[in-house]
Amino acid sequence: MARTTSTYVCQSCGAQTRQFFGRCASCGSWNSLVEQSATPTDTRRRRPVASSGEATAIPASPRRSEPIAAVGDRPLQRLGSGYGEFDRVLGGGLVPGSLVLLGGDPGIGKSTLLLQSAQAMAADHSVLYVSAEESAQQVKLRWRRLSDEQALGAEVSQLHLLAETDLELVLQELEALRPAVAVIDSIQALHDGELGSAPGSVAQVRECAAALARIAKRQDTALLLVGHVTKEGMLAGPKVLEHLVDAVLTFEGDRFASHRLLRAVKNRFGATHELGVFEMRGQGLAQVLNPSELFLGSEEPSAGTATIVACEGTRPLVVELQALVSTTSYASPRRTATGIGTNRLHQILAVLEKHLGLPLSRFDCYLAVAGGLDVEEPAADLGVAAAVVASYRDLTLPPGTVLIGELGLGGQLRPVGQLEQRLQESARLGFRRAVVPKGSGLGRLAAGLDLQLHEAGSVAEALVLALGVNPADDRA
Repeated sequence: MARTTSTYVCQSCGAQTRQFFGRCASCGSWNSLVEQSATPTDTRRRRPVASSGEATAIPASPRRSEPIAAVGDRPLQRLGSGYGEFDRVLGGGLVPGSLVLLGGDPGIGKSTLLLQSAQAMAADHSVLYVSAEESAQQVKLRWRRLSDEQALGAEVSQLHLLAETDLELVLQELEALRPAVAVIDSIQALHDGELGSAPGSVAQVRECAAALARIAKRQDTALLLVGHVTKEGMLAGPKVLEHLVDAVLTFEGDRFASHRLLRAVKNRFGATHELGVFEMRGQGLAQVLNPSELFLGSEEPSAGTATIVACEGTRPLVVELQALVSTTSYASPRRTATGIGTNRLHQILAVLEKHLGLPLSRFDCYLAVAGGLDVEEPAADLGVAAAVVASYRDLTLPPGTVLIGELGLGGQLRPVGQLEQRLQESARLGFRRAVVPKGSGLGRLAAGLDLQLHEAGSVAEALVLALGVNPADDRA
């Protein structure tokens, strides 16, 4: 009988060591080494991969390479998730045989979204919902609350429920049912009995995900995996999990707000950084078809408020920025930004002080994006500058004005991408004026838009057009 030994495995990177250390030597994380039993030889049995109707697998013949042009074409037929916002983030729907990993904070609505989507897809396809964290009765109670009366009264449903944590039983059910879509809630709760580690460990997550990936590719089953996140907001488990799946989605939002944001971080079958907007209601999640309404404030104009058009993937969003500039009472002024990077705010304040002569180094500056949206692109620079100057001068921007442009360190205004989509969204929402960088093709963009376009080559010229006054006058 082989003597059992112990190894210590890092739960962050998967590194192994024979001795315990407080800090992992590979990734540098503290208190992440967990003791696991191991044997000198691998005594785990190989799980037979059986084909349909067979008890054991037939040894596969070795494959030979072939010219890439000789590979047969296969039509790509996506499966609709039942929600246009979900399909937008996925790139048009679920691809058969693909693996999609959905992560998010606890209680944000991951299980609610997937259960609603599974119920919608069950109208046309066979769907298996594997609940590894809740009992079947708990899932049914939530299903009753989220489903309408027509779905509750249906005698025949293609939505199947399995409350199980054993990976072997889950694989057997997938092999027997062969569903078009399967939901695993969650991958950290599954347990492979052939491994001695606890559920959620690096080895368990890696092996369970690999086994599910093999059967999904073989059966053309679209797999939706729910993943936990760490206290730092990263997906729990080994990094190989994110490399293994075809798409990584994150479900974000403030738990005290009603809207939720679905983003695509990785997508092998579509564009990344797409955005889907949902609203949490009493009957579950509802997709928001006009998300710009969530990020716009009241129609009453106020000092220090500016409107920008940010692009999340292919979707333009009209967002309101709010700035507050006040005299500091400390030796160094405070700089606080919500929704925009603090370093970006520091850079814009330095440009305004250098090229407009505004003594902003003696004032506190607070900046916030309405609705809790994170704006990362530089096209919001002009809006940030206008909001800061308007708050400093106690001015109000004319209603119905949007500002689009990137701010250079020399005070120049640089062109941005997707300008035509931004202006079309502004005109659709009723905005009448837009200040854009010079050289953006004003004549071509003005055709067919009920929008007054003003071009500016510098931040000073743009602020004069936006505010109607020269912000550099009466310098303090």
